[in-house]
Amino acid sequence: MRVYLPCTLPALAQVADTGEVGPAPLTGYAVTPALVEWYVSGGTEELEYVALTDAARASLRMLAADRADGVKVAARRVVIAAEVPDEVVTSGTDLEERSRVRIPVAVPLTQIASFHVDDLASVPDIETALAAVFAADGGDDDARFDVDGAEAHELMWFATQEITDLLI
Repeated sequence: MRVYLPCTLPALAQVADTGEVGPAPLTGYAVTPALVEWYVSGGTEELEYVALTDAARASLRMLAADRADGVKVAARRVVIAAEVPDEVVTSGTDLEERSRVRIPVAVPLTQIASFHVDDLASVPDIETALAAVFAADGGDDDARFDVDGAEAHELMWFATQEITDLLI
């Protein structure tokens, strides 16, 4: 199953050092039965894009939490796409997060298919979204508009062998 794992650049550096995404359990996003039921008219590509977008939003929350804790992190969302055996992935029934899944094990680098990262040109909109994401989660429409501005940016695709290039 293709699972999209939210990440940050510092966490991606840790993946490069340790050779795995962890520690477990991990929260990821995938094409789940609940997502398929909710998005009935969508094909596989569209459904995977929804899961990727959900993971990018989770990455934004990770960045905002890091900043709230005083950690200096670049305003660039990161999503890891991995092929995880179906039998280890469980999905919940949370209607708000139809694509959310749990993985009880670390994901080795060998299962990672690609990385998706914001372009440097998107940083100003990501900065704005970082300041607004928690208010948007609380229902603030103006803050939601700011987060939508970040989500309008497509993430760039990188192959696994390009991980060191991303960290320079």
